[in-house]
Amino acid sequence: MSIWEYANPVKFIRTTDRILPWVSAGAVLCLAAGLVWGYFFTPDDYRQGATVKIIYLHVPSALMAINAWIMMLVASLIWIIRRHHVSALAARAAAPVGAVFTVIALATGALWGQPMWGTWWAWDPRLTSFLILFLFYLGYMALWSAIENDDTAADLTSILCLVGSVFALLSRYAVLFWNQGLHQGASLSMDKEENVADVFWYPLLVCIAGFVLLFVALVFLRTQTEIRARRSRALLAREGRT
Repeated sequence: MSIWEYANPVKFIRTTDRILPWVSAGAVLCLAAGLVWGYFFTPDDYRQGATVKIIYLHVPSALMAINAWIMMLVASLIWIIRRHHVSALAARAAAPVGAVFTVIALATGALWGQPMWGTWWAWDPRLTSFLILFLFYLGYMALWSAIENDDTAADLTSILCLVGSVFALLSRYAVLFWNQGLHQGASLSMDKEENVADVFWYPLLVCIAGFVLLFVALVFLRTQTEIRARRSRALLAREGRT
């Protein structure tokens, strides 16, 4: 069995139909457990107080906003190299999900930053690159909507995805490239002094697992919708010709 068998739309839909309920249930369980654990059963931080608990939404959403674009990049490369329509439609399906995660990350970052930095926004390297990443999400979705031919839209959006990947990487590693800026270092780190305390770390990992499963479930569901919509357009076009 080859992974490329799942490029067949029918096989993809049948397989994801079997997996989707389990992934969805896992997402609900992890999110419920992680958020309840984090918000109600962890102490306030000695410097940040209860504000630190924004971490359970901010870090997973920011992580998935970046990884969603990386997933779109991989799917776009598969389209460019192998011309599998499911990969192009999966990239298209992931874009709105990634955009929403980016909005959540920006909003929760502002809520977290205001009491810590004394401002809702700063032109910090990581924040700025993250905002540009959000604009790329909007541009990607707009480009798909603006072009009628699906193959042409897939080609152009794949190129846009390649360019936007620069800002996806910058938003993740900007603090390593530039020392200036208000944003702290990575919350999840192999460095014991930089990594968050274990009391916050474990529920955070559960929340991240929930966000990952939620992303997978939404992408599966939206990709199925995109496949069916493409099939409907093809049938309508065939009827129009006859």
